Amino acid sequence: VQLQASGGGLVPAGGSLRLSCAASGRTFSMYDVGWFRQAPGKEREFVATISRSDWSEVSTYYADSVKGRFTISRDNVENMVYLQMNSLKPDDTAVYYCAATKRYDSSSSSNNYDYWGQGTLVTVSS
Repeated sequence: VQLQASGGGLVPAGGSLRLSCAASGRTFSMYDVGWFRQAPGKEREFVATISRSDWSEVSTYYADSVKGRFTISRDNVENMVYLQMNSLKPDDTAVYYCAATKRYDSSSSSNNYDYWGQGTLVTVSS
């Protein structure tokens, strides 16, 4: 599967952005998809993940730092995953990456994702 992230930009603190992750492939629904971010000088960190929807109910999981502000969703017909980001803070400034995996390991670990899109830069001004 190939992924392409988009939707980043410059937004003032308290604002909103919606990131999009477009995927290729007819079996996209069989992948867990996650969003990760990397701020300058920091390691890549987990943001949110949404489970595959091949046979079970879709579930989501968020980092504590974004819980209640960010919402991850997917549209398997359009092969898209979205990250709606509200109440943005300067600390949310980072390059955001979407990733996909068929593994059944921890969905919050970047090591368990095999497919990555290019990043999209989100800058939140104070």
